[in-house]
Amino acid sequence: MKKILDKLCLFFGLILAVAGLVIGLVTNQWSLLPLGLLIAGAVLIAVWLGLMIQANRGFWYKRGMQVGTNAFIATTAILLIIGLINFIAIRNSFRFDLTENKIFTLSPQTQAIVQNLSQPLKVWIFDRNVEPEIESLLQNYRRYSQNFQFEVVDPEINLQLAKGKFKVQSPGEVYLEYGDKKQRIQTLDPSSGNNLTEVQLTNAIEKIQRDRALTLYFLQGHGEAQLKDIEGGLSQAVQSLENRGYQVQPLTLATSGKIPENTNVIAIAGATRKLFPAEVKIIQEYLNNGGSLLLMLPPETDPGLTPILNDWGIQLDNRLVIDASGAGNVLGLGPAAPIINNYGEHPITQDFDQDIAIFPESRPLKIVPKEGIIATSLVITNEQSWAESDLSNQQLQFDASTDIQGPLDLAFALSRQENAQAKESRLVIFGSNTFATNGWLQQQLNSDLLLNSISWLAGEDEQTLSISAKEQTNRRINLAPLQAKTISLMALLIMPMIALGLAIFTWWRRR
Repeated sequence: MKKILDKLCLFFGLILAVAGLVIGLVTNQWSLLPLGLLIAGAVLIAVWLGLMIQANRGFWYKRGMQVGTNAFIATTAILLIIGLINFIAIRNSFRFDLTENKIFTLSPQTQAIVQNLSQPLKVWIFDRNVEPEIESLLQNYRRYSQNFQFEVVDPEINLQLAKGKFKVQSPGEVYLEYGDKKQRIQTLDPSSGNNLTEVQLTNAIEKIQRDRALTLYFLQGHGEAQLKDIEGGLSQAVQSLENRGYQVQPLTLATSGKIPENTNVIAIAGATRKLFPAEVKIIQEYLNNGGSLLLMLPPETDPGLTPILNDWGIQLDNRLVIDASGAGNVLGLGPAAPIINNYGEHPITQDFDQDIAIFPESRPLKIVPKEGIIATSLVITNEQSWAESDLSNQQLQFDASTDIQGPLDLAFALSRQENAQAKESRLVIFGSNTFATNGWLQQQLNSDLLLNSISWLAGEDEQTLSISAKEQTNRRINLAPLQAKTISLMALLIMPMIALGLAIFTWWRRR
C-alpha cells in the first residue's frame, strides 16, 4: 500500500507540475490555474521525496549517495545560472554594431521618427517569403516602438487582403498603413537588388505622417543649376525631396509674375546672372509676408539680391575658401574643398557632432546684426582655412593683407518675426552651390544639411531633423583577369606546395 502511494504521488506530481508549466509558458500568463497546478505538483513530489527518505534512511548516508547528491546540486546550480543569464539577456537585449557605417543601427532620424509614432503603423509585404535582411531591418524598427508592426502576407492565399484592401498588382509589393492612409513603398525584387532599405522606409513613414503637401520651387532663368540629371544639376536633390513627400517644381518669375500661393519654400541655387529688380521685389515681399527662402550663392557670382541681403544683414565675400589642413588629401580632394566638422547649434545641425561635410568652391559669409533677426552660423571651417583673394597664383599662400584668416562661416540660418501675430520669415544661405549638386550631395552630411535646411524653412522643425540613414559602403573588389589568376594560383597551388615542402623538410630533419 505504501509503495502504491509513493508511485501515485510521483505520477500525479509530475503530471500536475508539467501541466502548470506548459499552460504558463504557452499563454505567457501565470494566472491562478497554472500556478495552482504547479504548486500542487510540487507538493506531491515533495511528499514522494519525504516518503522515499523515510523508507531509505540508511541509503542517504552512504558515501556514493553523498557524492552523487553534491554533483546533482552543482549541476542544477550551473543550469539555473545559465537559465537566469539567458532570461536576463532576452529581457534586456544589447546590440553592438561594429560595422564601418553602423549599417545595423538605425540612424538617429529613424529612431526619433519611429519613437514618435502617435498611432499604430504597419508595413505590409505581399510576398510568399521575405529576405532575412529585410526581416532583420523591420525587427530593428520594431525595437524602438510598439506602434511599429509588420506582416508578410502571401497574396495568392489572402486574396481578400491583397486584392480587396490594397489592390496588389504583383508579388513583392510593400505597403504602409497608418490610420486610414495606405501608401505603396515599392516592389521587392531580390534578383535585381531591389530590396527595402532604411532610407526608403523612413522617407515613406515621414511622408505618410505628413498631413499636408509641401511645395518647393527652384527659381530658373538666371543661370541657376538645372533640375536635370546632368553634371552640376540638382536631380539627386529633387529625388531626395520627392522621396520625403515634397512637390518640387521650377519657377520662372519673369513669366509667371508672382509666387504661387502653395509655395512653402523658394530656392535660388547658383544663379550666375542678376535677377530683374521686379523679381527681387516679388521675393522681398514674399519674405516680408512670412515666406521662406533658400539661397546657395557660390563665389564670383552676383544674383542681384542686394536689397534682400541688406534687409537680413548678410554680407557676401567673393574670395574662395581654402582649406590648408590637408584633411581632404585622404579623400583625394584639393584645398578648395573644405572639410567641415564644426557646426552651429541649430535644429538643422543637431546630431551632426564631429561628422564631416564637404563644401567645394565656397565663399565666406558675414552677418551684420540687425534688430529682430536671429542668425545662427551652420557651417564653420577650421582654423587652418582662409579666404583667398588671388587665385591666379599657383602657390596658394595666406596673405594677411588681402586674405581672411579662418575659421570662416559658410552658411547661416536666419529668422525674423515682425510681431507675435505675424508669420515668421526664414532664410537659409549657403556660400556654395556645388555641395548640393549631383555627385556631391551624397557625400557625407551634405544631403542632411540641404534636406534639414529645407525642412526647417518649410516649418517642419517640430518634427525630426537629424542625420539620414546611411547605405552600406560598396567594398567590392574588381579584379583584372591576371590578378584573379594570380590569387587562384597562390591559394590552390603555391601555398599548399610551400606547406608540403615545410612538412617534408621537418620530417627530414627529425629523421
